[in-house]
Formats: sequence, C-alpha cells, structure tokens
Amino acid sequence: MLPFPYVILDLETTGTTPLHDRIIEIALIRFEEGMESDRWETLVNPGMPISPFITRLTGISNGMVQDAPSFEEVAHKLYSFLEGAVLAAHNVRFDYGFLKNEYRRIGALLQHRVLCTVRLSRKLYPQHKGHGLDAIVQRHGLHTDVRHRAMGDVELVVAYLEVARRELGSRQLLDAASALLKDPSLPARLDAAMIDCIPDSPGVYFFYGKNDLPLYIGKSVTLRSRVMSHFSNDHASSSDMRIAQEVERVEWTETAGELGALLLESRLIKEHQPVHNKRLRRSCTLFSLAVADGPGKIPLVNIVTEEDIRPEVFEHLYGLFRSKTKAIDALREIIRENRLCPRLVGLEKGHGACFSHQLNRCNGVCAGREAPELHFLRLKQALIPLRLKSWPYPGQIGIREYCKSSGRAQLHVFNYWCHLGTVDNESDLDEMLKVRSAMKFDLDTYKLLLKTLGKQASVISLGS
Repeated sequence: MLPFPYVILDLETTGTTPLHDRIIEIALIRFEEGMESDRWETLVNPGMPISPFITRLTGISNGMVQDAPSFEEVAHKLYSFLEGAVLAAHNVRFDYGFLKNEYRRIGALLQHRVLCTVRLSRKLYPQHKGHGLDAIVQRHGLHTDVRHRAMGDVELVVAYLEVARRELGSRQLLDAASALLKDPSLPARLDAAMIDCIPDSPGVYFFYGKNDLPLYIGKSVTLRSRVMSHFSNDHASSSDMRIAQEVERVEWTETAGELGALLLESRLIKEHQPVHNKRLRRSCTLFSLAVADGPGKIPLVNIVTEEDIRPEVFEHLYGLFRSKTKAIDALREIIRENRLCPRLVGLEKGHGACFSHQLNRCNGVCAGREAPELHFLRLKQALIPLRLKSWPYPGQIGIREYCKSSGRAQLHVFNYWCHLGTVDNESDLDEMLKVRSAMKFDLDTYKLLLKTLGKQASVISLGS
C-alpha cells in the first residue's frame, strides 16, 4: 500500500500511564514495498498484576502471562522487526510512548519515525467526525472476533488502509501519509497549521480538552518550541502523556518578556484551575509570625492569618506559610534550636517554669534564670532569616519589558509587592494610576518580584 517499509503495531497494556504501566501483548505486521513480509505476536509478562478491568477488556489474564517472556527478553527481536521501518499505529503516540519507556528501563534508546493512522484517517476522510478504531470499523464495515487483542487490532488497521486505497487510490493514500511524516508529531485532534501560527516569542499557552475544559496552562519565552516539547514522542512525564491524549485545542497570549509570562501564568492558573497544573493551582490561606512590641507582651509570637498579612507591615512579620501547622512547626524548630521558652513564645499554656526548662531545653526565662529582655532579643535574632522584606520604594513602580522579535513593550505595575496590572501604552497607564485598585497580596507574585528585583531589573518610579 505504501512504497516505504513500515510496521503496523498494536500493544495491550496494564493501563494508560507509560511511566507506571507495562506492556502485556505485542503484535505487528511488517510491510516491504507494499506487501506483507512478516508478522509477529507475543504475550509479555509485565512483572505486575493485570487488573480485572484490563482482563475484561482484552481477555488477557494474569495466568496467561505468567510464563510469557519479559519485555527485556523480547526487546531484541521486536527491534529487528522495527529496524529501518516507519512505525505506524492507531494513536501511535500511545504505543510509541510505551515502547520508549520499556526500552529506557533496560538502558536502550528507541528512536523511530512514526505514522498515526488516526491522523491519517482525519486527512483521508475529513467529512467524518469519528476516527477511533471502533468508528472506522463501523464506517467501513470491517470485522474482527478479537477486538482489543493486539493482532486483531493490527489486522483491522491493515484492512482499513486497504479500504482507503481502494476507495481513494494509492496516490492519495501515499500523499496523505507522506505529509504526516513531514509534519511535527502532534496529537490527532490538533491541526498542524494552527500550531505553525504560534510565535516563538514570550507568552502563555492554554491546552483545552473536551467540552472546552482547561487541561494545562504554561509559559515560555519561546512559545511554539515549548508547546511542541509537550508532544515529543519521548514523554518526560505521565502528565505530558495524558495531555497529549486529551488536548483538542491550543490557544496562546503573547507577552513582552518572561516576567509578563510568569505573572499571567500564575494568575490564570489560579483563576481556571487546570487539571494538570499543580504547582501554582492552590490558592490557600497564608499564615505568618507576628512578634510582640516588647518582652512584656505574652505571648511573644502570634500566628496571624491572611487579613493581617499586609505588605505595609512586613517589617513586623516573619515567614509566609501555606498552613497553620507549617507555621507552628517552624516556630517550634526555632524554639528548640535556640533554647527559647515555648510558654512565653506562645506554644504552651500555664504558669511558672515550662516543661522544656525541666528537661534542660530552655534557658530559664520562665524560671527567673534569664532576663526577659535577653530572651526577647534572642528570639528576634533567631527569626531574622524569616523576616519579610519591606517594600523598598516610596510608592508604585513599573518594570518595563520589550521583545525585539515581536516589537511588543509592556509595563508591569507594582505596589507593596502586589501586582496592580500590566499595560501596553501610556494612556492605559494613566487610567490605571487614576484608579485606586484594591491590593491583594499573592505569595507567588512576592517571590517572583523578589527574584526579579534581585536581577537588577529596570525599575521606573511611578509615585505614591
């Protein structure tokens, strides 16, 4: 059917995650000059249990693979079938991802040109909506008694290609396959022409799945390259594999630089809560340690919540914690390392000498053996590494970014560590400065701005 050597392959596996799940069956048919030259199938012992769901789906049980060879034992023979050929499969990213990971486990590297017959079906039959194997079987009247067994599914793909050749002609089939081999390796539902429109400039990208649900939001200083990296055949993570399987649409927003991309990414992840974003998705209550004005005010430390964590009083606050438990743990460690009194600091209740003093872990301010002023001074010294940085400017500032490739310029406006907004021109800046925006502190923005200012960013004073 196709003039170059190709192998049509199908795998059955213990699940859908190549970094965790394993292959339980392999089947393939190799073609040379359009004619079948060889075929091979084998069960594979995955070294892990097969779930009842997979057994019901495939008919492959734990007993059937008990005496089967491991992947390592069949890896060389499998490679001999694949060598010098294009690897074709229905949703080839799934099968190729599993093969890559299986070869990686035994210290080998698999690199092959691949052809996705789902994408081929979309090119050949764009008038049809469904291009999964079941849809193709129904559309073309194909038949098998062993659906979801590897060789049965391989034979269905072979039969489908023969139907396409008869209906559309060898030339159209070859042209479509050749075009796909030149295209970047994209998930079946994505349009390569749309991906080509993504610029290699800074910005934020959005992956959407079924029902327009946001799957993932990311940022990069080279948008198109970063988007394509998610679709490499060598999946770096199970998350990338799931994204490639689920993504149906990509959108993007350009920025003038990395800072703008980071700020936009952080805000959008918190707003949309994409299922595959974890690091920036949580927007939880913050806690901090507030120290008393002097040694006579007990407790010496109070754990304050978000409404009291105002950037204008940062000089009195120590540490930012995502839970009260983490704040208490940090304070307890400081008390222990510096032989401070947990009762005076505020972690214990009662009167007189604390329990730590009885264990010789407190210098004894609670028992009259240390001056309260000295104890208070030692507490403040111990907290210095956690002290929040005061806002170092008299009022609002702007940080300018400019992208040479796109000619885009942006000004990011901040006050008291809070991002007030980003503007593209002077009129928008004037409008922003007229409006007194409510400042909401965000820990990720605080950390990002600290890092940016540490790089000696170009700061413009915008007044109070």
